[in-house]
Amino acid sequence: MLPNAKISEQSAVLATIDPVSQGVGTAVSGWISASAFERFQALVQVGVFGASATVDAKIQQATSAAGAGAKDITGKAIAQLLAAGGNNRQVIIGLRAEELDIANSFNYFQLSVTVGTAATLIAANVLGGVAKNMPANASNQTGVAQVI
Repeated sequence: MLPNAKISEQSAVLATIDPVSQGVGTAVSGWISASAFERFQALVQVGVFGASATVDAKIQQATSAAGAGAKDITGKAIAQLLAAGGNNRQVIIGLRAEELDIANSFNYFQLSVTVGTAATLIAANVLGGVAKNMPANASNQTGVAQVI
């Protein structure tokens, strides 16, 4: 435990799906190397749903930063969100590095968010925690403009 460390020094924003009115289809974070952290968290935010829209989210793994051999990670998909459940909801998907198929060289992962039926406002962040080298925020993606 590091009692004087800031949370922003112990975690990093590794990837995002920037806020968007996502039409029917899939938005992805891009492939993330799992080499620098032990724990990961994807936070998916849904704003206003389109009429009868659905939102699904999952984490997939691959053997390269280009997505070679991509496959889903068992147990890393949310229960589908429905417009009927109301607007302005969030879901969190946790991932441990050892949950990747490391034995078969699956060292990369991405967040995938799929909107069905009608355009819906979404955004997502993928965070890394339990860094192998500190400070963790040295791994922030380039879109992080400030850390206060």
